[in-house]
Amino acid sequence: MMQLDDLLSRYFYDTDVSSVTPDTLATGIERCLVELGLEQDRGKRFALWALLHMFGSAPDLEVAFEDDDDRGAARNFMDLLAGSEGNAKG
Repeated sequence: MMQLDDLLSRYFYDTDVSSVTPDTLATGIERCLVELGLEQDRGKRFALWALLHMFGSAPDLEVAFEDDDDRGAARNFMDLLAGSEGNAKG
């Protein structure tokens, strides 16, 4: 299982995203994209894609996921995230 703090530490060298420099952010996103392209485990691919989505850098669902179920899960994730952002603003 991949934990958010572990992913942030691995790709951005810090769990506090607000302290990450723009160069480190760009490099981390690039590394994450490369690993997404290489990863074969569906769960890990989803975790990497979700992290990239939160940074606005995720590839299109058709590119990221071969399986319809995985694309559906990603759409659900996007909907949940959008709903939580709406609740935070209201």
